[in-house]
Amino acid sequence: MMIKEERWIKKIKKHGSQDAANKLISYYYREIYSFVFKQTIDSELSLDLTQEIFISVLQSMKHFDSNKASFRTWLYKVASNRLVDYFRSKNYHYQKMTESLEEHDYENYEDFTFRLDFKEGVEMVASIVGRMDMKWQQIVRLKLFGEYTLPEIAELLETPLSTVKTRYYAGIRYIQKEMEVHVDA
Repeated sequence: MMIKEERWIKKIKKHGSQDAANKLISYYYREIYSFVFKQTIDSELSLDLTQEIFISVLQSMKHFDSNKASFRTWLYKVASNRLVDYFRSKNYHYQKMTESLEEHDYENYEDFTFRLDFKEGVEMVASIVGRMDMKWQQIVRLKLFGEYTLPEIAELLETPLSTVKTRYYAGIRYIQKEMEVHVDA
């Protein structure tokens, strides 16, 4: 863990330092927003979810233990859990059902069709990932949406590279199988 990060966390835990909290959030905000956006493909929603993630992180900071995991690992776990909760939520399912096609601009139909197909594909993958075991889910999310390499994930999660590879490739096979079932349906 970097020295600045350790100091910020200590100040937040001991004194509830708003300044330290702001610095910690600023340091990780863009990275977490990007992680969320790649799974939602919706900037407003990503902003909201990223804000919720950091609120949750600050509220549960007393539970963070640097002996168990790095802060970054813990932060990604909180973010992954929040995304799982969102994709399982009634709000997400209601929004998908009521999203009106009239709201979209059809001037460039081909571009719209591509964006719609891409968004639906990302949503499908995110939904499938959300049904996986948490151990697999975190690895798959970090690789697909966080763009980490498998060795980086192994280091981040403090898990043997062979375990990370096994879980990742099993997760990819699961996603492929579920997508085939969806296409055949």
